[in-house]
Amino acid sequence: MNKHVNLEEFEVGYDIPAKPGMDEADIQTPCLVLDLDALERNIKKMGDFAKAAGMRHRSHGKMHKSVDVQKLQESLGGACGVCCQKVSEAEVFARGGITDVLVSNQVTAPQKIERLARIPKLGARAICCVDDPANVVDLSAAAVRNGTTIECLVEIDCGAGRCGVTTTPQVVELAKLINAADGLKFAGLQAYQGAMQHLDSFEERKGKTQIAINMVRDAVETLKSEGLECDIVGGGGTGSYYFESASGVFNELQCGSYAFMDADYGRILDKDGNRIDEGEWENALFILTTVMSHAKADKAIVDAGLKAQSVDSGLPFIFGRTDVKYVKCSDEHGVVADPEGVLKVNDKLKLVPGHCDPTCNVHDWYVGVRGGKVEAVWPVSARGKAY
Repeated sequence: MNKHVNLEEFEVGYDIPAKPGMDEADIQTPCLVLDLDALERNIKKMGDFAKAAGMRHRSHGKMHKSVDVQKLQESLGGACGVCCQKVSEAEVFARGGITDVLVSNQVTAPQKIERLARIPKLGARAICCVDDPANVVDLSAAAVRNGTTIECLVEIDCGAGRCGVTTTPQVVELAKLINAADGLKFAGLQAYQGAMQHLDSFEERKGKTQIAINMVRDAVETLKSEGLECDIVGGGGTGSYYFESASGVFNELQCGSYAFMDADYGRILDKDGNRIDEGEWENALFILTTVMSHAKADKAIVDAGLKAQSVDSGLPFIFGRTDVKYVKCSDEHGVVADPEGVLKVNDKLKLVPGHCDPTCNVHDWYVGVRGGKVEAVWPVSARGKAY
């Protein structure tokens, strides 16, 4: 548990949803529950895969925003460090004892650059992405002012259409600028295609990943001919990590959702046409919710609505049950179709959220459960750190 949190000072139901040692049945809802056995199996499985493939795994902290989960990914899964999307997230991980931190995003605002430049003073390696020559100048000045080193990855837009440069000459130009700048170190390339991760078809994901692989290979070879080596060639997510690992050019994976899983990722298909939450990965994250009303014979009302989850990728599904279905939600209520009237008031259900990342960001705590007992209560350490 985070050393700055003393659970004994907190009241169950007001400050926190549970305390270690409590029965699972007494957890206050709605809250995030982690099946610790499933979580640990997922983490170990990805770690074993990366090791066997000769890859590093830099686990994506934007998914869980938790120092405790990240430390588990490092100790149990061999993760080499963390990547996140915001400087404030990076500071949380560095202050929590994570020593290798990548902001897999551009950092351009002066105040944010200054904070990034101070992260090495917290004992952590600080890395960020670059796609603009002017940004190199600003990063360099901040690093020099603070007497630190900022490592930089040139980001390649390999299909997402967001940040990143699109040609090898642009990559080389930026790499040379970084390499020549005081206080900066050229550390390699960032090439991650987020939207492609969620394509249902295995073959379609493979085709999109091959585009990225071809772009990255050309950039790496050209950089090498210019005398510039890449320590990190990073990318790969839960929907594509096996492609990058077999590419011969990527050396670092950035998978995040594999550890928890959600409804949207779970429905994508593996090479055999099976859903990836039916064998490749296990559901380890749930929104625990309670039936608060059953005044209508054919539907139950639960206490997990919009304020307990993100539905940008669709509604949650009820884990382990086919007789009832979560069908609608408003701010504070969820509607569960119960055609046979099998539920009763105060029954608890486990919901698998549609999208784990933004769902985790609206909660303060994870309740880790094993064998029907609460084993751990972990803060969502970087919750709300969006700047």
